[in-house]
Amino acid sequence: MTRYWHGGVPGLAPGDMVEPHPPAVVDDCPICTARANGQTYTDEHGRVIDPPTGRPDQVYITTDREYARFYASKVWLGDLYVVEPAGEVLESTEDPFPTWTCESARVLSVYSRAVRLTPGQRRTMLNRWGRADMAYALRARGGGR
Repeated sequence: MTRYWHGGVPGLAPGDMVEPHPPAVVDDCPICTARANGQTYTDEHGRVIDPPTGRPDQVYITTDREYARFYASKVWLGDLYVVEPAGEVLESTEDPFPTWTCESARVLSVYSRAVRLTPGQRRTMLNRWGRADMAYALRARGGGR
């Protein structure tokens, strides 16, 4: 059986449903504001930072626990859940990590509450993300598996 993870809104309990919702906006956060407006924020070095969700009408799930943990850490006191997809499950091509979208997802268990990453954990995840992005780009150009 495949274990799916979702990191996000806090306070859900087993049996609750994770539903699509608009992006959270933190006051004075230009990245948050851009995402909420469906735009992509680019920093002073031309790097794209956290582009808007391609499917705001869907819930994102992953088989990569640390990737879901990262998203839980982005939400104030966000939680990490083991979930079961509900409705049609579609593979997402937005990220280099294994992700899918679905209409909603049922919480099977709460793995971790109020997720916060240490600076070291955040660096480790961002390094993994950079390597995954490079491998993804290489595959897209036909240069790898």
